[in-house]
Amino acid sequence: MASTVLDKKINELAELIWGYHLMHHPLQKADCIFALGCHDEGVAIHAADLFNESWAPWLVISGGVIFDGNESAIQMKITEAGYFRDIAISKGVPKEKIIIENKATNTGENFQFTGELLNQLGHSFQKFIVVQKPYMERRTYATGMVQWKNKQLILTSEKISFHDYLQKGIPKDRIINTMTGDLQRIKLYPSRGFQIYQEIPAIVWEAFEELVMHGFDKRLVKGM
Repeated sequence: MASTVLDKKINELAELIWGYHLMHHPLQKADCIFALGCHDEGVAIHAADLFNESWAPWLVISGGVIFDGNESAIQMKITEAGYFRDIAISKGVPKEKIIIENKATNTGENFQFTGELLNQLGHSFQKFIVVQKPYMERRTYATGMVQWKNKQLILTSEKISFHDYLQKGIPKDRIINTMTGDLQRIKLYPSRGFQIYQEIPAIVWEAFEELVMHGFDKRLVKGM
């Protein structure tokens, strides 16, 4: 019984942070849809759906890390960008409308390397629909606004609740550890020039501290 009560409490704390990470940007027509690679296929699916709904005429996918969402991709050493491209094509996005950046290993590099690639290709996109996991919207926005100061970024993600997201099969510990790690970075990184400043409500930070106390500290930046 005690473990059930604790699990319910952890879910409540995690839902608070989940809600904070969502930006709730309304969609607008853009020059490009920009999908950031990760372990969640939902990002690629949502990006492809947005393209097919004609929100933008181009799809850029960034991610140089090996996709670890399934065993076959790991064995074949398929990058996140490559894996997401295959999903997009399977959903009807034309190959010639997809641009791949397959060297980035973190969020800052997603923006940096993609910006460099677009410049090399002669694209002067100004307005981007940026697709991420729900619980990485805010940190992605904060990072992007430093890297691409003169661009307009509209953050979006698959519309799904924390409860339903847990049903995807992604380990709950991984999700919560990522959320706490990202929240800590939102607090720490502006002073280092990595992100723009964003206010964190006291109730959200208290939830962070309690989750860390319960052991969700695996993605925290140490020594800061």
